[in-house]
Amino acid sequence: MASSTGKRIVFTGGSGKAGRWCIPYLLEKGHQVLNLDLIDFPKDHLPEGKSVYTMKTDLTDAGQTFNALSSLFSMEEYGLAKHPGPPDAVIHFAAYARNMIVPDSETYRGNVMSTYNVIEAASKLGVKKIVIASSETTYGVCFTQGDSDYDSFPLDEDTYDRNPMDTYACSKLTGERIGRSFARRFGTDIYALIIGNVIEPHEYERDFPQHVGKPETRKRNAWSYIDARDLGQICDLCVKKDGLGFQVFNATNDTASLSVPTKEYLQKEYPDIKITRELGEWEAPLSNKKIRDVLGYKDVHDWRKYYKHEGDKRK
Repeated sequence: MASSTGKRIVFTGGSGKAGRWCIPYLLEKGHQVLNLDLIDFPKDHLPEGKSVYTMKTDLTDAGQTFNALSSLFSMEEYGLAKHPGPPDAVIHFAAYARNMIVPDSETYRGNVMSTYNVIEAASKLGVKKIVIASSETTYGVCFTQGDSDYDSFPLDEDTYDRNPMDTYACSKLTGERIGRSFARRFGTDIYALIIGNVIEPHEYERDFPQHVGKPETRKRNAWSYIDARDLGQICDLCVKKDGLGFQVFNATNDTASLSVPTKEYLQKEYPDIKITRELGEWEAPLSNKKIRDVLGYKDVHDWRKYYKHEGDKRK
């Protein structure tokens, strides 16, 4: 069972790249987690003494989704005097993670139907907190055909007109719209996380030499990223913060993957793109200001802790 301060959380897609770091964070915070996925959660990612049960679930099937969200969390719970009821929160990360895994039509169908089924079932079961994964791609540059520029900097979730051209991003925007509708209908909290490029601990030494050394290659990611462990913190903060209704949050780390101050780089390389407010010296263009201000997010895993770039001007 969850601790007195912990919650019972259903996490979909927990065996994936982000989930396998977010679930351990939630377990360490005292939550109990049921993982809905098509593959088992990797045991080597579990904290000592912690466990998570994986229920194999096709979330594009409404019946399976409803039953999974109303399930026990483990075989051990058959020992309880009565069924504990629906979860306290649902975090929905399961999806085709990008274009070109399956044909576009299936990307859209799978992502949209799974999101609809999860939100509908959770809402009708009485779950008051739902967190869904949206994507940096919704800002319209990541999977654009050819080269494309951002309309302005920073990329703020509540002011920027997100108008992508690709199927994956469209499926994520549709998921946000579904969440907004159900939050209004049921008067619940549904928070959509616009997740940046997810970085696992081993990827800093492997990938950041190019990320920082060749910033032109990071335009599609808006020179931003989210450490997978810090994404776990964001999930925990979302679970704990009540009463916001429908909200969209950029989920990124504080700083850009740049070796020079953000504004200096943007004004030099993209002088015709308007900067709409004062940027922090090293602030990521895909800004996390809202999660810092509203949720109290504290950046822990800055890339400079794990990779040192010779030309980095930040001391």
